[in-house]
Order: sequence, then structure tokens, then C-alpha cells
Amino acid sequence: MKKAGSTTNEGQSDAADALEFEYDLAEPPEKVWRALTVPELLAAWMMPNDMRPEIGNRFAFAGTGAPIECEILDAEPEKLLRYSWREQPGDAARQDPLDSTVTFTLARTVSGGTHLRVVHDGFARKAMPAIAMAGAGCRLSLGLRAIGKPIAANAPRLLRAA
Repeated sequence: MKKAGSTTNEGQSDAADALEFEYDLAEPPEKVWRALTVPELLAAWMMPNDMRPEIGNRFAFAGTGAPIECEILDAEPEKLLRYSWREQPGDAARQDPLDSTVTFTLARTVSGGTHLRVVHDGFARKAMPAIAMAGAGCRLSLGLRAIGKPIAANAPRLLRAA
């Protein structure tokens, strides 16, 4: 049985409001895994955190307004990392938390690098204005500054759904 917002066996998101990004990186999965799971390395490209990649571990990102509360849902070293993402609004008058799931899938490429797929389920419709920023931030964080690439692999579908 598949949970809502989960991924299929092929790694495709079944959520209509998922942001999906795919990158081919020169670095091997071991190095990419460390960038996703070692708190100091993750903080260098994302936010300060107290992550431990163990199923059931709760951790937080130090968000700009309020901490982003997370829980590790799945962790398979150098292959898969999935965690919940609960972002409380910094504005006390607006009680509309963002509950979503982030999944990183890593696969070794023929050249020894990593094919990285990032899916943020439960995010797109609620945060449509931030999609451009998120896409640009991901490209810059990963050193992928190519102009003309889509913001997300599923950007046309997202724009129709909004």
C-alpha cells in the first residue's frame, strides 16, 4: 500500500503538487550523501540543522522565521533519504503550516558521479510564488548555473495545476 505523496517503484512522485528536480553531478554518491546528511555540510548549502540520518530521528532546520521541524522517514545510505518537513509560519496571525515530504534519491552514474533526484511533495500549490526562488537556489547550491533549464522537472504540469 502506498501512502499519499509517496513515490512509486520507478521513483516518480504521485503527488500533483510535488516539485521535482534532477541533476547529474560529477561527485560520487558517497560524497553527495555526506552533503545531505552531515549537519555541518548540509548547513553550508541549506540551513543550520541537527540532522542524524536514522529512521525516526527528529531534527530541525533553523529557518528564517521559525524552525522547520523534520523527521527521518527513510534512510538508505548513498541511495535514499526521505524526511517530513513541517514549516510553521513566522507570522503568528497566519496559522497555516507547510506539511510536506522531501525525498532525495541517489544513483551512481556510468562515469562514477551521481544522478540526484529531489522531490518535495505537498509543496508546489501552497508555495507557488516561491517556486522560482527554490529552483534558482537549488541550481546555485549545487553549482548548476545553466540558464534556460526548467526550474523543476515538472514545472509545466505545476503551472497548469495552479
